[in-house]
Amino acid sequence: MRRSVVRALPDGRVITVYPFHICIKGLETAILCRDDDDYDAMVKVLCVSAWRCNVIIIIYAVVSNHCHVAVLAASREDADKYGRDIKKVYSMWFRRRYGVGNVLMRIETKAIMLDSDWYVRNALAYIPRNALDNGCNINDYEWSGYKAMFAGEKKVMGARKVSQLDARSRKRIMHTGDRLDRVPWLIDSADHLIPASFCDHTYLEQAFNNDQSFFLKTIGALNTAEISYKLEERPYRMVNDTELQKTVEEISERWFAKPVAALSIEQKNRLIPYVYHIIKTTPKQLGRVFGLPADRMSGMLERN
Repeated sequence: MRRSVVRALPDGRVITVYPFHICIKGLETAILCRDDDDYDAMVKVLCVSAWRCNVIIIIYAVVSNHCHVAVLAASREDADKYGRDIKKVYSMWFRRRYGVGNVLMRIETKAIMLDSDWYVRNALAYIPRNALDNGCNINDYEWSGYKAMFAGEKKVMGARKVSQLDARSRKRIMHTGDRLDRVPWLIDSADHLIPASFCDHTYLEQAFNNDQSFFLKTIGALNTAEISYKLEERPYRMVNDTELQKTVEEISERWFAKPVAALSIEQKNRLIPYVYHIIKTTPKQLGRVFGLPADRMSGMLERN
């Protein structure tokens, strides 16, 4: 499969892009989506924010207390900006509708680069599987991009172009004042976005060798505890030195085919900022794992 591909971004640039995963969760017990209007709004926030932040959605799933989205982005910074924008805009929607502020205040958003074939395939399969969290069948779940994949909803009767909505309709339907006159998106008769009009189904399909049965088998065989931990839990909580060492060794083998102890300083300089971003840690702890003084570690992180 091809993890990095060339795509035309929303701003028109044709550039190499990379896959990232982003998860947005509510506070410990907060329900982010209470009814269909909330689910619909969250999907539209995902879509509008992607256009605004210059990333491309591959697949997504929105459930009651969190959402997942995989995107193609030119840089980690762009993917991170996208996660922050989702958080900000959906918080505004929630506050306007329910008078409840700061529903996402304590939530960090981290764009996790999917840096191996295993990571890409398992993340892309795990995302639509989240429909099961809402007690729904994956095939029929309305609030995910699953139906855009393979021979899914490529044509929908009565579909309308978002780009042709007038300003009042755009505000009412898409919940934004942004100009959307260049977007390729379509809405159905219920004013819901049609996933095939904004999800990059081609990327997902090639990730599974253009074989739908491979995709379905991967969904069915997922170790959900492992992938949930790697995508949802590990990035947001401190781990002990032993666990961090194990994770760093795994990444080092993937990236450089050698253990951390054998890395050159240039290779460590590439790896350290990545680890610092995807795992909640400190320069002092990283120094212990990488065998470098904490002050030198801080300097490396500041330069990146």
